[in-house]
Amino acid sequence: MVKISPSAALVIIDVQKGFDEPFWGKRNNPNAEKVMEDVLRRFRANGRKIIHVRHDSLNPSSILKAGKPGFEFKNEVRPLEHETIITKHVNSAFIGTKLESILREIGEPEVYVMGLTTDHCVSVTARMSGNLGFRTFVIRDACAAHTRFLDGKKIDADTVHNVNLASIEGDFAQIPWSEELEF
Repeated sequence: MVKISPSAALVIIDVQKGFDEPFWGKRNNPNAEKVMEDVLRRFRANGRKIIHVRHDSLNPSSILKAGKPGFEFKNEVRPLEHETIITKHVNSAFIGTKLESILREIGEPEVYVMGLTTDHCVSVTARMSGNLGFRTFVIRDACAAHTRFLDGKKIDADTVHNVNLASIEGDFAQIPWSEELEF
């Protein structure tokens, strides 16, 4: 079990409607959003800090561009009025945002990360969080990845997801299951 401290912060990365578009390819963990919804409910019920992060692409034709339907948060993790919302333009939620200062205001928080996608913004944000000295956790069943290709060879979504979690485990973050989180 992972005991969540009173100073914990939940950082929800890029859970946006644009990631439902079929051109992303096959995705693993089809229940990720339901798990995220449950984790978010538990963090809210226990009075922990909630930070919603969304990607605003610099490419005007991107489905993740502000003003387009794909930019909107998915219903399962829609922010409440008093919760913090950060908009980013690159993979890391720390670059060009106030995320680090928000977390430092809490003191020395534990940072719990979940969202989309494991191999991009979730992984990069978790790496930076660990490098900045935050005790970081990536909730493994509250993330998902898509199939990737390298040199024309297919890498299935489960492999992409698991390799990325394995590459950050220990040095940058702990990787608990949602059911291991205890308040």
